Amino acid sequence: MTAEVSGRPYRSALREEQAEQTRMRIARAARDRFVERGWAGTSVRSVAVAAGVSEATVYAVYGSKAGLASSLVDSADADADAGRAVADLDAAEGDPHGQLAAFVRFERRLFENAGELIRVIAEGRRNEPALQAAYAEGRGRGDRVRREVFQTWPPEAFRPGITLDRALDIFAITVAIETYDFATRERGWTPDAVENWWIELLSQALLN
Repeated sequence: MTAEVSGRPYRSALREEQAEQTRMRIARAARDRFVERGWAGTSVRSVAVAAGVSEATVYAVYGSKAGLASSLVDSADADADAGRAVADLDAAEGDPHGQLAAFVRFERRLFENAGELIRVIAEGRRNEPALQAAYAEGRGRGDRVRREVFQTWPPEAFRPGITLDRALDIFAITVAIETYDFATRERGWTPDAVENWWIELLSQALLN
């Protein structure tokens, strides 16, 4: 009896890990099909086949084809190594400048590793409500995490006149894929140069 009870947390953790692995297989398959064929050409069946799961599993995880659009956000976060971002934020706890730099590094990885996907979503959202929802979800995830972290900073960490909402706006306006593309594709900047400039610019704009 003792062995059975003590094994339950392990089995539960194993099931959660397997579910997450399945979720990410579906997300990556959806990403590949979407980038290759567009939203209209991406069927739930094709995603299921590519992921090696049944259509029923795809529906169980994401609910519908429209819900599958949110898998694109999951895939982008995985490409940018969201787990590494969490570790960086934890390591810099109590250091606003360090946490600000961690956010910038995550966005740089996002644009560098998942930029193609983000660009297709941004373009397709004009005609596809599901992609508009996915775009908004991706934006919302970033804002929510930054808000949670910025709220832990003491008020004196911010420059005079910088409110929490203004800080979030400045970050979102500054660290944008359009800026990243212009700097790297048209002006010849390296990703490192963009990252360092963003950190310097935001530190000056937000931190006291």
